Amino acid sequence: MAEEADRKPVLSKKIDKFFTGLASAWSFVRRFFKEVFLPPYELKEVFHQCYRIGVESLPLISLTGFIVGIVFTNQSRPSLSEFGATSWLPSLISIAVVRAMGPLVTALIAAGKMGSSIGAEIGSMKVTEQIDAMEVSATNPFKFLVVTRVLATTFMIPVLVMYTDFVALMGSFLSVNANENVSMTTFFVEVFESISFLDINSSVLKSLLFGFTIGIVGCYKGYNSSKGTEGVGRAANSAVVMAMFLIFIEELLVLQIVNAIRMM
Repeated sequence: MAEEADRKPVLSKKIDKFFTGLASAWSFVRRFFKEVFLPPYELKEVFHQCYRIGVESLPLISLTGFIVGIVFTNQSRPSLSEFGATSWLPSLISIAVVRAMGPLVTALIAAGKMGSSIGAEIGSMKVTEQIDAMEVSATNPFKFLVVTRVLATTFMIPVLVMYTDFVALMGSFLSVNANENVSMTTFFVEVFESISFLDINSSVLKSLLFGFTIGIVGCYKGYNSSKGTEGVGRAANSAVVMAMFLIFIEELLVLQIVNAIRMM
């Protein structure tokens, strides 16, 4: 310990700490992919976490998705009405919601709600030495705590995204119906004519990436939190910030790939 404290940094303390953190995170992710295929499979805990992430998030997701649909429709209407193109509203809303807004809004809400919860929960178990107690009792804490939560977020975020898309489109329909007197049949015919399988597939792919990112970041920050209650709060906070940052980067990367495919 004294040698590590006296060791001179290779570049600088901040840069060395950054690369050390990258190596630690890579080792954590690699361990996840190793553990996920090895028995025992904690299916009961996976289903429990799916319930927590999915069902318990429905009220917040429902309200947010509904408001997003109404607000985006009302914001888009004045611009389209200048060109006499308010009939394009269903197509515009469906493309925006399915391609970008649905996955992004859902992932950001889940990062704030579940990312912080996972980081704080595992961090508190680390601080109170419950993880050490699980190891003593011949239980694999990494598989029980990390693998189950990452699988749950990876599986449930795509489901929540599809639900958010539906709720947002229903909110948009109510706004369009109230102002343009468009029937539900006409609205959803235009919606499904505007989106393609590539849009749906890219939305599902992004949702899987977002879910994995939220789960793995929250577990990593909690599993490696420092001792003390301050470390638990820092783990929860950094889990949310890092997950949101990575979500935006993944959104940008997937968008570039999908646009390249679309132009072929």
